[in-house]
Amino acid sequence: MIEKELINAVRSQFAIEWYGMHGIRHWARVYENGMYLAEGTDANLKVIGLFALFHDSCRQNEGTDPEHGVRGANLAYRLLQKKQVLDRVALELLVEACRCHTNRIHHDDSTVAICCDADRLDLARVGSIPDPRLLNTAKAKERRTIDWAVERSNGDYLPDNVLADYLRLEIHGSSKTHFS
Repeated sequence: MIEKELINAVRSQFAIEWYGMHGIRHWARVYENGMYLAEGTDANLKVIGLFALFHDSCRQNEGTDPEHGVRGANLAYRLLQKKQVLDRVALELLVEACRCHTNRIHHDDSTVAICCDADRLDLARVGSIPDPRLLNTAKAKERRTIDWAVERSNGDYLPDNVLADYLRLEIHGSSKTHFS
């Protein structure tokens, strides 16, 4: 789903700390959160996975940056449109999820809603506990889901997924190299 070359392309333009609060460790947890929330739904898993990579990819700082989602959406569109990784509808969902993840609380589309929740569930890394009233999906609002996500976020947990594998390979030279 996410190729090493795509991660490299995103990284090459990434303006803030790669290992920082909004960097690849966060993206890996967002990916895991999204896949967990999508279990048993008809949400588009490709969009959710790519959202994890692109949603904060164009931040200019670790603080207030209200346009970073729009810039991330534009980058996703530019990089993915020609590759035809997603069909037109799915690409539009990804762009919408990136654009609205910081300034819109609720969304009617299940894929976009899961993307936004996946990001919000990792708020403990910046000192905030996710507020169920600001989440979209019933599963994200569950106390056990919030506790699960907060524990991982506070502990700087690195899950087992394609983004974390990229990071492990980079840091440790791990032999685990699947990027699909």
